[in-house]
Amino acid sequence: MFRRKLFKATAALLTAVAVSVGFSGSSAMAAGLTSELTGLPVDASLVNQRPVAVMVDNESLALDHYNTANADIVYEMVNSTANNRITRLMCLYKDWKNIPQTGNIRSVRPTNILLAQEYNAVIVHDGGPYYVDGYLARYNQHLSANFSRVPNGKARVYTEFVFGNELVNRMAAAGFSSTYTVPTGDHFNFGVSNIASAGVVNTANNISLPFPHNASKLAYNAASKTYNYYEYGRLHQDVGTRAPLSFTNVIIQNVPMHQLDANGYMIYNVIGSGNGWYITNGMATPINWVKSSESGVTTYTTADGQPLVVNPGKTYVGLVPSDSWASLSIQ
Repeated sequence: MFRRKLFKATAALLTAVAVSVGFSGSSAMAAGLTSELTGLPVDASLVNQRPVAVMVDNESLALDHYNTANADIVYEMVNSTANNRITRLMCLYKDWKNIPQTGNIRSVRPTNILLAQEYNAVIVHDGGPYYVDGYLARYNQHLSANFSRVPNGKARVYTEFVFGNELVNRMAAAGFSSTYTVPTGDHFNFGVSNIASAGVVNTANNISLPFPHNASKLAYNAASKTYNYYEYGRLHQDVGTRAPLSFTNVIIQNVPMHQLDANGYMIYNVIGSGNGWYITNGMATPINWVKSSESGVTTYTTADGQPLVVNPGKTYVGLVPSDSWASLSIQ
């Protein structure tokens, strides 16, 4: 009886969320086809398609971005201890073959490689420091540099973008499969979130992340039941569509960070365990996270050790360095 009720509740939630993001998905829902990245209905042709992980510049001069609002999952993390701990975005897309202009594209870091391979994703980037060489030797599913140059009046470093047709052609040329090469399941434990009944629940309408360069914030929109992303003091909106970067789920992880050299190159110690927050529907609850290996999938549990149930929808994952964790504000 409980399973039937849970299935009905989850199906109703999936339908509501799918409609809110403009996807009717009736046939997909009828067939039980959902995305492993969002838990939302997905076309049968996409079920086995692996995602891409696109490295997106997050410097103020790179704004406004193109097509970030269509990402299924967005990671934000410190990219360098220099430049006041500037962040970079890693945007994951499951339906990528026809994506419009996306980016702009920048270099990859070791932490991105460790996280992207959790998804069996093809990494899309433009080079990186020599610290990434060993990681890319072990996980060679990546496409680097020589993407489209789009004149925009900015310095050359801000003019590289990727289009879906490029990804199709370059993956084929590299001999990369567009479908999963290792078994995978849902990345999160999707269902009707039980956050309201968690032992500790805090109000979470405004989140200020301790990323001093970008001043990243997330604000809850009660009408859409999503969190809108802000940086540099303004709402993040894509070029052309003016679509905001918004999320049903927010996961914030407390992760130690290690500086690799005097130039500011660094790595997060994502292989290990720690604490964090899961935030949805204006509420936050403490969580724990564990990642056991380079390719191991990060798993999340509630404070009492139960698997974390995540609402279907898009997810923001912020990696906050442990030395600034105390400055995280959730109100």
